[in-house]
Amino acid sequence: MSPNPVSSTPILRTTLIWSAVATAVLAVAAGVIGFIVAQGEGLVSGLLGVLIAAVFLGITGASILIANRWYGEPLYVQFFFAIVLGGWLLKLIVFFLVIVVLKDQPWIEPVIFFISIVAGVLMSLVVDALVVSTMRLPNVSDSSLPTEVPEDVAPGAAPTEDGPSRS
Repeated sequence: MSPNPVSSTPILRTTLIWSAVATAVLAVAAGVIGFIVAQGEGLVSGLLGVLIAAVFLGITGASILIANRWYGEPLYVQFFFAIVLGGWLLKLIVFFLVIVVLKDQPWIEPVIFFISIVAGVLMSLVVDALVVSTMRLPNVSDSSLPTEVPEDVAPGAAPTEDGPSRS
Protein backbone atom coordinates (compact mmCIF):
# COMPACT_ATOMS: atom_id res chain seq x y z
CA MET A 1 0.00 0.00 0.00
CA SER A 2 1.18 3.48 -0.85
CA PRO A 3 1.24 6.34 1.65
CA ASN A 4 0.62 8.81 -1.20
CA PRO A 5 -2.93 10.11 -0.89
CA VAL A 6 -5.10 10.36 -3.97
CA SER A 7 -6.33 13.90 -4.61
CA SER A 8 -9.99 12.85 -4.30
CA THR A 9 -9.49 11.48 -0.77
CA PRO A 10 -10.17 14.81 1.04
CA ILE A 11 -13.37 15.23 -0.98
CA LEU A 12 -14.59 11.75 -0.06
CA ARG A 13 -13.73 12.28 3.62
CA THR A 14 -15.58 15.60 3.65
CA THR A 15 -18.57 13.98 1.97
CA LEU A 16 -18.70 11.24 4.59
CA ILE A 17 -18.44 13.74 7.46
CA TRP A 18 -21.14 16.05 6.04
CA SER A 19 -23.32 13.04 5.27
CA ALA A 20 -23.05 11.85 8.88
CA VAL A 21 -24.14 15.25 10.20
CA ALA A 22 -26.98 15.53 7.66
CA THR A 23 -28.07 11.97 8.49
CA ALA A 24 -28.33 12.82 12.18
CA VAL A 25 -30.51 15.85 11.37
CA LEU A 26 -32.64 13.82 8.95
CA ALA A 27 -33.02 10.99 11.47
CA VAL A 28 -34.40 13.40 14.06
CA ALA A 29 -36.80 14.90 11.50
CA ALA A 30 -37.93 11.49 10.19
CA GLY A 31 -38.38 10.18 13.71
CA VAL A 32 -40.45 13.16 14.83
CA ILE A 33 -42.61 13.22 11.68
CA GLY A 34 -43.01 9.44 11.81
CA PHE A 35 -44.09 9.61 15.45
CA ILE A 36 -46.60 12.37 14.71
CA VAL A 37 -48.10 10.43 11.79
CA ALA A 38 -48.06 6.84 13.11
CA GLN A 39 -46.81 6.88 16.73
CA GLY A 40 -44.27 4.17 17.60
CA GLU A 41 -44.34 2.36 14.25
CA GLY A 42 -43.78 5.65 12.44
CA LEU A 43 -40.87 6.57 14.68
CA VAL A 44 -39.16 3.22 14.13
CA SER A 45 -39.88 3.26 10.38
CA GLY A 46 -38.51 6.77 9.92
CA LEU A 47 -35.34 6.09 11.89
CA LEU A 48 -34.77 2.72 10.23
CA GLY A 49 -35.28 4.12 6.72
CA VAL A 50 -32.76 6.92 7.27
CA LEU A 51 -30.29 4.49 8.88
CA ILE A 52 -30.52 2.05 5.96
CA ALA A 53 -30.04 4.83 3.41
CA ALA A 54 -27.06 6.25 5.30
CA VAL A 55 -25.32 2.90 5.73
CA PHE A 56 -25.76 1.87 2.10
CA LEU A 57 -24.68 5.25 0.77
CA GLY A 58 -21.70 5.39 3.12
CA ILE A 59 -20.44 2.01 1.91
CA THR A 60 -19.59 3.46 -1.50
CA GLY A 61 -17.51 6.36 -0.15
CA ALA A 62 -15.82 4.14 2.40
CA SER A 63 -14.99 1.48 -0.20
CA ILE A 64 -13.39 4.12 -2.46
CA LEU A 65 -11.34 5.45 0.46
CA ILE A 66 -10.22 1.92 1.33
CA ALA A 67 -9.38 1.16 -2.31
CA ASN A 68 -7.35 4.38 -2.61
CA ARG A 69 -4.91 3.01 -0.04
CA TRP A 70 -3.43 0.90 -2.83
CA TYR A 71 -2.76 3.90 -5.08
CA GLY A 72 0.60 3.58 -6.76
CA GLU A 73 0.67 -0.20 -6.55
CA PRO A 74 0.99 -2.13 -9.82
CA LEU A 75 -2.45 -3.70 -9.31
CA TYR A 76 -4.16 -0.52 -8.09
CA VAL A 77 -6.83 -0.48 -10.80
CA GLN A 78 -7.74 -4.11 -10.18
CA PHE A 79 -7.84 -3.59 -6.41
CA PHE A 80 -9.90 -0.42 -6.81
CA PHE A 81 -12.58 -1.98 -8.98
CA ALA A 82 -12.65 -5.22 -7.00
CA ILE A 83 -13.25 -3.34 -3.75
CA VAL A 84 -15.74 -0.81 -5.12
CA LEU A 85 -17.73 -3.30 -7.20
CA GLY A 86 -17.62 -5.77 -4.32
CA GLY A 87 -19.11 -3.08 -2.08
CA TRP A 88 -21.88 -2.41 -4.59
CA LEU A 89 -22.65 -6.12 -4.88
CA LEU A 90 -22.71 -6.41 -1.10
CA LYS A 91 -25.11 -3.45 -0.88
CA LEU A 92 -27.41 -4.95 -3.50
CA ILE A 93 -27.62 -8.34 -1.78
CA VAL A 94 -28.03 -6.91 1.72
CA PHE A 95 -30.63 -4.36 0.54
CA PHE A 96 -32.81 -7.09 -0.99
CA LEU A 97 -32.44 -9.23 2.13
CA VAL A 98 -33.38 -6.31 4.40
CA ILE A 99 -36.43 -5.44 2.29
CA VAL A 100 -37.60 -9.08 2.18
CA VAL A 101 -37.21 -9.42 5.95
CA LEU A 102 -38.88 -6.09 6.77
CA LYS A 103 -41.70 -6.04 4.20
CA ASP A 104 -44.30 -7.84 6.33
CA GLN A 105 -43.22 -6.73 9.79
CA PRO A 106 -46.13 -5.34 11.81
CA TRP A 107 -43.96 -2.64 13.40
CA ILE A 108 -43.03 -1.06 10.05
CA GLU A 109 -45.12 1.72 8.53
CA PRO A 110 -44.34 1.14 4.82
CA VAL A 111 -45.04 4.67 3.55
CA ILE A 112 -42.92 6.37 6.22
CA PHE A 113 -40.18 3.76 5.72
CA PHE A 114 -40.13 4.36 1.96
CA ILE A 115 -40.22 8.16 2.25
CA SER A 116 -37.39 8.16 4.78
CA ILE A 117 -35.21 5.98 2.52
CA VAL A 118 -35.89 8.33 -0.43
CA ALA A 119 -35.19 11.36 1.79
CA GLY A 120 -31.89 9.79 2.85
CA VAL A 121 -30.87 9.21 -0.77
CA LEU A 122 -31.85 12.77 -1.76
CA MET A 123 -29.96 14.14 1.24
CA SER A 124 -26.88 12.24 0.12
CA LEU A 125 -27.18 13.65 -3.41
CA VAL A 126 -27.45 17.21 -2.05
CA VAL A 127 -24.41 16.71 0.20
CA ASP A 128 -22.42 15.23 -2.70
CA ALA A 129 -23.34 18.17 -4.95
CA LEU A 130 -22.44 20.73 -2.27
CA VAL A 131 -19.10 19.12 -1.46
CA VAL A 132 -18.07 18.66 -5.09
CA SER A 133 -19.09 22.21 -6.01
CA THR A 134 -17.27 23.83 -3.07
CA MET A 135 -14.07 21.79 -2.93
CA ARG A 136 -11.25 22.29 -5.39
CA LEU A 137 -9.87 19.40 -7.37
CA PRO A 138 -7.45 20.05 -10.21
CA ASN A 139 -8.48 18.95 -13.70
CA VAL A 140 -5.37 16.82 -13.98
CA SER A 141 -4.48 15.20 -10.71
CA ASP A 142 -2.21 12.51 -9.35
CA SER A 143 0.27 12.88 -12.19
CA SER A 144 3.87 14.00 -12.43
CA LEU A 145 5.63 15.67 -15.30
CA PRO A 146 9.03 14.59 -16.53
CA THR A 147 11.92 16.68 -15.27
CA GLU A 148 13.98 16.24 -18.41
CA VAL A 149 13.16 15.59 -22.05
CA PRO A 150 15.10 12.51 -23.17
CA GLU A 151 15.62 13.95 -26.67
CA ASP A 152 17.49 16.94 -25.21
CA VAL A 153 20.39 14.77 -24.01
CA ALA A 154 23.11 14.22 -26.61
CA PRO A 155 23.89 10.58 -27.30
CA GLY A 156 26.70 9.42 -25.04
CA ALA A 157 26.50 12.53 -22.83
CA ALA A 158 25.59 12.16 -19.19
CA PRO A 159 22.83 14.49 -17.98
CA THR A 160 23.81 17.01 -15.34
CA GLU A 161 21.84 18.00 -12.30
CA ASP A 162 20.97 21.33 -13.92
CA GLY A 163 19.55 19.66 -17.01
CA PRO A 164 20.98 18.23 -20.20
CA SER A 165 24.68 18.62 -20.83
CA ARG A 166 25.69 21.37 -23.25
CA SER A 167 28.68 20.23 -25.27
